[in-house]
Amino acid sequence: MTDADIQDTRATGAGAQDERGAGADGRRKPLRMSVELPLWRALTGYRILTLGYALCLYAVAYRRYAHPWGAAAYMAALTLWTALTWRRTTSPERCTRQFLLVDLGFAVGGILLTAVIDTQARIMGGSPTLPSIWTAGAVLGFAIKGGWRWAAVASTIVAAVNLVERQELARDTVHNVVLVWVASVAIGYVVEVARASERTLARALQLDAATRERERLARDIHDSVLQVLAMVQRRGAAIGGEAAELGRMAGEQEVALRTLVAGGLVPRQWAAEDGAEDGAAAPAPPADRGAPCDLMALLAPHAGGGVTLSGPGTPVALPAAAAAELAAAVGAALDNVRVHVGADARAWILVEDEPDAVIVTVRDEGPGIPEGRLAAAEREGRLGAALSIRGRLRELGGSAEWISVPGQGTEVELKVPKGAAPEGGRGGRARA
Repeated sequence: MTDADIQDTRATGAGAQDERGAGADGRRKPLRMSVELPLWRALTGYRILTLGYALCLYAVAYRRYAHPWGAAAYMAALTLWTALTWRRTTSPERCTRQFLLVDLGFAVGGILLTAVIDTQARIMGGSPTLPSIWTAGAVLGFAIKGGWRWAAVASTIVAAVNLVERQELARDTVHNVVLVWVASVAIGYVVEVARASERTLARALQLDAATRERERLARDIHDSVLQVLAMVQRRGAAIGGEAAELGRMAGEQEVALRTLVAGGLVPRQWAAEDGAEDGAAAPAPPADRGAPCDLMALLAPHAGGGVTLSGPGTPVALPAAAAAELAAAVGAALDNVRVHVGADARAWILVEDEPDAVIVTVRDEGPGIPEGRLAAAEREGRLGAALSIRGRLRELGGSAEWISVPGQGTEVELKVPKGAAPEGGRGGRARA
């Protein structure tokens, strides 16, 4: 594809966007692909081929024209026009309305000129017009450029001119003009449907990209800003005095920010529960995010202080980025245990290395989660489970499930398929 073709595709309609290449500033630029581009190229080829066909018809019947030199002059003008304007039909930007009108004028003029330079006997016998089927290319240009309405107008003009040239409603003439009319209108309608589909697809891709970015930002905000505001609120209330007022203001800002984060999420498909402030930080992701990494090594800092870590005696290998995200989700689950069960609560981490997936279960000895608590927490804007846990697992192609029985504790089962890598998330500290 040439540079000119790439520029054409970028400017063609509202097509599905595929990010390719990078600009001078290092930012990736969108490249739009459109189903219209092959149609324009096909139209260019059609004009060239049908010109050759019209020239062959003229050469065969040269001596039968009443004014052969007049026919030769028109064919020379048509050839020159096609040669000089062949690039105008390679893209919608070059194919302007003015060009289409002039192009249709060449076709209409050739049809009317046929009645002057050809013999009446040949015309009544059904001989082709001077431009012959080249005329259809002019009509198809209107169809691709403006849809079925433009095509209907252009084909109606051509049909009327053909009837004037023939001076009777001959069956073959009616057949030809109806065929051109139906074909051009049908192609124009297909082009309109394709454009509408491209706009819908482009909008869906934009919404998906925006949703993913909002989820990433919301998760980062929850793991940092919201936790600090919650800590300031609690510590200020505990200290009292001026610190209590500061804590109250921090609490108001926390509520406002949680509402903003919750309202910014487009898909509301997760049950969620918020978590808290303190907890062990998961190790930072390795520099090479695609290299294998031992998950057990990342989970080891969580062991001790009431947390028991159990797993295979051999390394549990995952891509570094996936392992870091999974370890961050485990840290978020342990933070929830410390907040909702107690700082001295017992917790157990079980790592299972399956053939096609890695399953990590975090279990506590708390009172369990009341029915509907997760959904209520999400409605309140407390998105710890949704963002720090389920959000991370979803980007890895995995899942997170809560199993809770009142009075018997809670289990969080985190499952990640092997070979998974996050689409846009980042490893690091995550608290629910």
